[in-house]
Amino acid sequence: MRRLFITAVLMVVTLMTVNAQTALKKVYDESIDPMEQIDKALAVAKADGKFVVCQMGGNWCPWCLRFADFAETNEAVSKMIGENFVLIHVNYNPRKAGGEEAAQKAAKLMERLDNPARFGFPVFVVLDANGKVLHTHDSSFLEEDKSYSEKKVLRFFKNWTPAAVKKH
Repeated sequence: MRRLFITAVLMVVTLMTVNAQTALKKVYDESIDPMEQIDKALAVAKADGKFVVCQMGGNWCPWCLRFADFAETNEAVSKMIGENFVLIHVNYNPRKAGGEEAAQKAAKLMERLDNPARFGFPVFVVLDANGKVLHTHDSSFLEEDKSYSEKKVLRFFKNWTPAAVKKH
């Protein structure tokens, strides 16, 4: 009986540890107005000579949370983003929850960003410091196994830095 109890306790602890290790931090703030969030990021980008990258998605999207974790924990990617971009997590709920007003706000957001939802989620929208959409990137091209490719992600960001865009 004691052996069975110890085995059960060990299984519960193991499951809790595995779950804690795989649970990703929720990065999308559903309580803020995404239009204001973008405007604030643009002000920072303009002051710092950077571009804004809107990572569109939500806490409902596992690939969105995986990318946020990857970008934060991968040293090279984190450095590239920090030096060149203001990265924001722009919450979008494609299920049209919240009634007509929420649906209209979501439609205005999509219009402002040139309808990036057509690429799925997460999707990255690169804005210059004035808010002009420079590029929309389908995140599936950056994936590798159950995560993201450092090489592909760095290539994407490198191609859209303010310095790279100004050269052409």
